[in-house]
Amino acid sequence: MALFPQEALNDGVRKREVFGWAMYDFANSGYTTVVLTAVFNTYFVGVAAGGADWATFAWTLVIAASSLIVMVTMPGLGAHADLHACKKRLLAWTTAACVLATLALAGVGRGDLWLAAAAMIVSNVAYSYGETLSAAFLPELARPDALGRVSGWGWSFGYCGGMLSLGLSLAYVLWAQGQGQTATQFVPVTMVITAAVYGLASLATFVLLRERATPRAVPRAGAPGGGLRAALGQLADTARHARQLRDFSWLLACGVCYQAGIAVVVALAAVYAEQVLGFRQAQTMMLIFLVNIAAALGAFAFGYGQDRLGHKPALAVTLAGWVLMTVLAWLATGPGLFWVAAVVAGLCMGSSQSAGRAMVGVFAPETQRAEFYGLWTFATRLAAIAGPLTYGLVTWLTGGDHRLAILSTALFFVLGLVLLAPLDMARGRAAAAALR
Repeated sequence: MALFPQEALNDGVRKREVFGWAMYDFANSGYTTVVLTAVFNTYFVGVAAGGADWATFAWTLVIAASSLIVMVTMPGLGAHADLHACKKRLLAWTTAACVLATLALAGVGRGDLWLAAAAMIVSNVAYSYGETLSAAFLPELARPDALGRVSGWGWSFGYCGGMLSLGLSLAYVLWAQGQGQTATQFVPVTMVITAAVYGLASLATFVLLRERATPRAVPRAGAPGGGLRAALGQLADTARHARQLRDFSWLLACGVCYQAGIAVVVALAAVYAEQVLGFRQAQTMMLIFLVNIAAALGAFAFGYGQDRLGHKPALAVTLAGWVLMTVLAWLATGPGLFWVAAVVAGLCMGSSQSAGRAMVGVFAPETQRAEFYGLWTFATRLAAIAGPLTYGLVTWLTGGDHRLAILSTALFFVLGLVLLAPLDMARGRAAAAALR
């Protein structure tokens, strides 16, 4: 059986178009890998914030602020994209904003806390918009029974992009450290590398990916606030069907919990490695590189397993894996066991992220895909506030006990398993069909 069968795609969709769509995952993964996970978070804590006692908490506040903006605005932006069939155009604008704001991070030096915070908020908001708009193309490309594997193609290819940005950055950091350079000299260059890979790789998306949606009825052109009123009206209509969409609601609640735990790993794994286990910058980057390899393999293989096993059982397996990972990280007193925890995290990262994206595609009505992915982003951004802030508060209240903070993260994954239990995939799929 072919790894990338044409039969997995909707009629009229060519493989090169799916490649173009997957290239966006390839392009933007460097941002999460280098900026959020491996490099800039520790740079923010140690350099921009001067290593103060409140520095980790300040980093979590910045992530929370950007997530709050996305949480409030993305559902409306998604509804607007559906009504005007402008996902691709909005994706271009948000991509440009994220690339430019990432370049601004290169200007952050010692003590430049406000510049670091402002550029981080803009870049993370724009990244989140782009990630959501790109995800909304998935049901247009993949057949309903192949959402898992096509989503997995994108996620696994995306991690390859993350490894490219991280690998180039790591090579430069190792060279710069050999020349006796400090973090204030080599970290800004890694931001330029990340922005360049993001901008260049995303060009394939805009060349190859088609906007298949058609505009829906909207207020007449030129009517003051008409577009905004129409988008908000669409959201209100969805809210009126909340009882009918209860399985999608269960998925949102589950997503808030398990994505909160993932947000901790993405935003604070490098901080944990350096603060608890004494990792240096190059060691941390190599650790994250290993996580990306595991995540790419996990997303690709798991996508096929998800379509066979079923979306709900597959997601449950990954959540159990996350619980195991947090316990291993808590038990680690040296690099060895923490490297094992990192591999488990990578396998679960790719598969759980891919599973969630595919499940939203099952529950999204055909004419409201961007809106429903916007609501999923509402849940994930709420998670990005709750998870890192909880971690930051625990470290603050316990005088810097990162071990207790990472162990508390397991509760998010356990609660996610509990909230997944009532979800009924067949009922949710039928509800989505009824709204078309």
